[in-house]
Amino acid sequence: MKTLFLAGTALALSLGGLAIQPAAAQAPACAFRGALDEAYCDANRDMVADAPTDPSKLRDPSTIVFTYTPVEDPALYASQFKPFLEYLTQCTGKRAVYFQVTSNAAQVEAMRSGRLHVAGFSTGPTAFAVNLAGAVPFAVKGDAQGYESYKVVMLVRADSPYRTLADLRGKQVAHTSATSNSGNLAPRAFFPALGLKPDEDYKVVYSGGHDRSVMGVNAGDYDAAPVASDVWTRMVARGQVKRENFRVIWESEPFPTSGFAVASDLKPELSQKIRQCFLDYRFPEQMAKDLGGNDRFWPATYAEQWAPVRAVADAVNAPYNRAAFDAESRRELEAEARKRAQAQQPAAPTHVAPTGATPAPAR
Repeated sequence: MKTLFLAGTALALSLGGLAIQPAAAQAPACAFRGALDEAYCDANRDMVADAPTDPSKLRDPSTIVFTYTPVEDPALYASQFKPFLEYLTQCTGKRAVYFQVTSNAAQVEAMRSGRLHVAGFSTGPTAFAVNLAGAVPFAVKGDAQGYESYKVVMLVRADSPYRTLADLRGKQVAHTSATSNSGNLAPRAFFPALGLKPDEDYKVVYSGGHDRSVMGVNAGDYDAAPVASDVWTRMVARGQVKRENFRVIWESEPFPTSGFAVASDLKPELSQKIRQCFLDYRFPEQMAKDLGGNDRFWPATYAEQWAPVRAVADAVNAPYNRAAFDAESRRELEAEARKRAQAQQPAAPTHVAPTGATPAPAR
């Protein structure tokens, strides 16, 4: 990936004001890198970045920085993963801390810049993290039966007249973000064969997240929204929305959920220790409840578990490359700027009846 200093100061804001330094380049000689950025090499052709061959480029940080995909409120996940980070500190002998990010682009850039060592990336952005930030996926959440998967579900309000995809012609449908597998790419890959073309047969509006799409449908802001079934299910379980307020009019075959990855330039012994700590861990009761009943991490590889995700991207000609990432970064920064501007607008007088759709509650 080219240097992602796209609107550098703005991107620094999205990373909590942290200055971004260029990723250290490996030796120029590289027999094969496949879809990886020029900073990385894939000599063994397993589709992920190799560890640097120069020992001086291997990192052994005193503090392990971890974050989880911002598909929902980042502060919520910081609380949910607290028991795991306490365990990771004890297991590795290194302090483990949570780093909140507000966008997929910020999360990928944080790992590329060397400020993030371990992360759970959302399904689609996992591929950006692999190709552009040297992320090496090694695990997914699951339970005793196996690793977790999710489906893309098209949600409408239960009191709406929409019962099939064809009913959404001419309507406004919320996609989450351009790089999301379940919230954008999979619908664009699947819907045309079902007689419904996004942007042509219905208006696409990007909500900025799965939870925002769900809340938008619930509030009547959107006629429908394709979202990840696991996010919707967790929101129902937490009482954020009521299941009976929605109707599912279409669902896909399963996809893998968020992938947990380590930075490829960590010292091999530290990388292996982190992986083993993940696989040995069993979630405490509340954490398991918060994370949809999952209670452990299952081993996974990018080549195998993400094959259907790459197939969807190929079907809609949406490669996980630097140009697509830069475009998504711009969209996310613009969306955040609009959000800040709206937050700074004075509230309407309390004696004036509000107009338009009911806003989603704070989460």
